Amino acid sequence: MGMFEGVDFYDIDSLLGEEERAVRDTVRAWVEERLMPIIGDCYLQGRFPKELVPGLAELGVLGANLPEGYGCAGLGNVAYGLIMQELERGDSGIRSFASVQGALVMYPIHAFGSEEQRRRWLPPLARGTAIGCFGLTEPDYGSNPAGMITTARETRDGWVLNGAKMWITNGSQATVAVIWAKTGDLKDPKSVRGFIVPTDTRGFSARDQKGKLSLRASDTSELVLDDVQLPRDAVLPGSGGLKSPLMCLTQARYGIAWGAIGAAMACYDEALGYARTRIMFDRPIGQTQIQQVRLADMLTEITKAQLLALQLGRLKDAGRMTPEQVSLAKRNNVDIACECAREARRLLGANGILAEYHSMRHLANLESVYTYEGTHDMHSLILGEAVTGLGAF
Repeated sequence: MGMFEGVDFYDIDSLLGEEERAVRDTVRAWVEERLMPIIGDCYLQGRFPKELVPGLAELGVLGANLPEGYGCAGLGNVAYGLIMQELERGDSGIRSFASVQGALVMYPIHAFGSEEQRRRWLPPLARGTAIGCFGLTEPDYGSNPAGMITTARETRDGWVLNGAKMWITNGSQATVAVIWAKTGDLKDPKSVRGFIVPTDTRGFSARDQKGKLSLRASDTSELVLDDVQLPRDAVLPGSGGLKSPLMCLTQARYGIAWGAIGAAMACYDEALGYARTRIMFDRPIGQTQIQQVRLADMLTEITKAQLLALQLGRLKDAGRMTPEQVSLAKRNNVDIACECAREARRLLGANGILAEYHSMRHLANLESVYTYEGTHDMHSLILGEAVTGLGAF
C-alpha cells in the first residue's frame, strides 16, 4: 500500500506551524510502521494491541496538550488534534485509547484534582505505566447522564461507592478509574462528583463487553462498584455537578473531531490507490465517471472537515472555543467520515470486505464514534438549542 501521504487539497499544511507538522509526521510514521502491520489481525481477534502502549507513551501522545510539569508534552491544541487524526487514521480504537487516557482521565485529574492527586497520577498516566478509564455512562443512562444512579455515600472514614457503568473504554485493563457518582439526592444532578478509584480496590470489578461488531481492537467494559470503600481524599476536590464530566467530554469530542478526519483520509487514500490500479473493462476503474464522482465527494468533505477542525483548534488555543462549536465539528466530521468509509468500501468492490483493506474496519468503527461522546442526534439538538434558545430534550 505504501506510505500514506495524507490529503491536503487546500494546502492546509501552510497554515500549520513547524512543530505542528513535525508532530503529525512523527505520529504518522509511527502508525505506519508499528500499527498498520498488526491492526487487521487485532481487529479480527478482538484484541487491543497493548504492546504498543509504551511506544505511544514514548511519542508523548498521552495527555499531549497538558502542561509539561507533570510529564506531559505541553503541546498546543492543533498539534494535539493532528495526533488524534493520525492515530485514528490507523484505527478508531487506538485513538479512543489515547482520547480516554488524555481527555477523560488525565484532564479531569489536572482540572479538578488536588496538587497531590496531580503529582501522584499524571506522570504514570503520561508514561503509560498507569492506564485510566472514565466511568460516566450507565446501562440505563447514556444521553441522559443527569439520571445516573451510581452513588457515593460519605462515611466517617471516606466514601462508599455503589453502582454500575457501561461502555467503558479501557475498563478491563485500567489501573485507575475516574468514576462519577451522586453524593446527595438522586434527583439532584448538582451532587455529582468525580472520584479517583484504583481498580484493585475491593468491590470494583470490570467485565469485557462481548459481541462487539465495532471497535474490536479496543477494550470496552462494564464496571461494577459494590460497596467500594475509598479514603476521603479520593474525591476530585474541584469537581461539582454535571458540568465537570461534561467539560471532560468537550475535551474528548474536540479530539474526535480531528480523529474522524484521519479515518476518512485513510479510506479516501485507499480508494484512490485502488481506483488507479484496479482494471475493469480494460481500463482503471478510476477512469470511470461513477468512481471519479465518489472520489470528488470524499475529497470535498474531507477538505471542509479539515478547515473546521483547524479553526476549532485555533479557537481552543485562544481560549475562545465553545462546547457548541465542538458539537458542530464532532457531528459533521464523524458523519462525513462514515460516508467516506462507506463509499470507499463500495469502490473497493468485493475486496472491500477483507481485513487486509481498511475501509470496512473504519466503517464499522465509525458507527461507534457516531454514537459515543454525545450521539449525532444529541449534538443536533445541542446546536438547535444554541441557535433557537429553545431546548428540545
